[in-house]
Amino acid sequence: MSVGVILVADDDRSIRLVVTQALARRGYEVRSTARAATLWRWVEEGEGDVVITDVVMPDENGLELVPRIRRLRPELQVIVMSAQNTLLTAIRATERGAFEYLPKPFDLAELAAVVQRAIDAAQPSARSEPAAEAEDSLPLIGRSPAMQEIYRVMARLMATDLTVMITGESGTGKELVARAMHDYGKRRDGPFVAVNMAAIPRELIESELFGHEKGAFTGALAKAAGRFEQANGGTLFLDEIGDMPIEAQTRLLRVLQEGEFTSVGGRQPIAADVRIIAATHRDLGTLIRQGLFREDLFYRLNVVPIRLPPLRERIEDIPLLVRHFLAQVRGEGLGPKTLDGEAISRLKAHRWPGNVRELENLIRRLAALYAQDVIGGEVVRRELQGAGRVVVEEEPPTDRGEGLAGAVERHLTDYFAAHRDGLPSAGLYDRVIREVERPLIVQSLKATRGNQIRAAQLLGLNRNTLRKKIRELDVPVSRGQK
Repeated sequence: MSVGVILVADDDRSIRLVVTQALARRGYEVRSTARAATLWRWVEEGEGDVVITDVVMPDENGLELVPRIRRLRPELQVIVMSAQNTLLTAIRATERGAFEYLPKPFDLAELAAVVQRAIDAAQPSARSEPAAEAEDSLPLIGRSPAMQEIYRVMARLMATDLTVMITGESGTGKELVARAMHDYGKRRDGPFVAVNMAAIPRELIESELFGHEKGAFTGALAKAAGRFEQANGGTLFLDEIGDMPIEAQTRLLRVLQEGEFTSVGGRQPIAADVRIIAATHRDLGTLIRQGLFREDLFYRLNVVPIRLPPLRERIEDIPLLVRHFLAQVRGEGLGPKTLDGEAISRLKAHRWPGNVRELENLIRRLAALYAQDVIGGEVVRRELQGAGRVVVEEEPPTDRGEGLAGAVERHLTDYFAAHRDGLPSAGLYDRVIREVERPLIVQSLKATRGNQIRAAQLLGLNRNTLRKKIRELDVPVSRGQK
């Protein structure tokens, strides 16, 4: 197989140069242009094995070219790259028939790998044209690398019925992802039915999901359809699946295996024409080990996993989220508001244990309680430190039930998040050990009132080893301590 000819269209000269050099080093022949018209002429003349095109160009939107290229030359794969890094861009690129969508900035090695996959791919793909949507109407906000990866995965899943498992902390937007996958997917014309397992009494879950016949149990005065029937032809979102009782898990597994179910008290099988999207904030692996969740059900649900990052892992999205929530409250009659630079900086420094939901509630509270048009950093500081919220991050680790290992992990997570652009080049392991070891010895001596024999026993060290470490780490020792 030949290495292939790559056609590159981008109005940014530096992007064209970098992409051309990167692909040429890998043996590809590259032709580049700043105009969509030139790219289209090359395609009409039968040139190229793969197209790489930007979205925004001076003479035409690159996305509009994709379906035209696919109609004229179905075998020609198109890779779309864009700095307009939103879920809608990823969806539009995928639905128009793009082979892959790459948000800028992208990794050149990843680009080369995608190009090779595109050359190897032989089958044309038929995609439907999406309905025009305004970006402001999208339920998911964010242009961070973490969100870009989620957009790419979601865009690839829109035209499928694959079962999806969404995991993430409370408040990260799991239901928003599920609803977006329905609204932009092939089942968009069917119903979207959401059910929260944690909100239903255990004895009613099977009736809630599968319906019941009249007289099936005390209080069943009439036949009732369950959520599976209500979601027929659409999407069933099973939120907090980790809270589903084990007996209901067995029935759900049977539905996933056989594609049909019976209502409580019923005998006639009912076809289950639904797409399942499940979500949980719990660690299903732990629940499986504890015997609280069926491992076979987990594998049935976890066909495509999507992990939503906590807000502290995507702090660069905070200004976009703030602008989005302020626009929402303005539409609800609370008047125009903005936050100044100091306020945004304080928001970025916060840990956000309640994630995006906590940020949304804070913005709504600020808009409702403060009359000024521009809200400053001091106001935000006061609200974050009190004003109707539990300051979780000020609680000691033992009160959080996370244990010593959890406390260490939490602090290391903070360290990496704070130094993501300036990590030491080497020696991090020894550095962390040194920084942890000294305070551990200091606190052990305090706990044993300076008794080195007892402190050594507490730490599991030889007494001489402890003395050596006290000298090496310059641990203060009061006179009379032994």
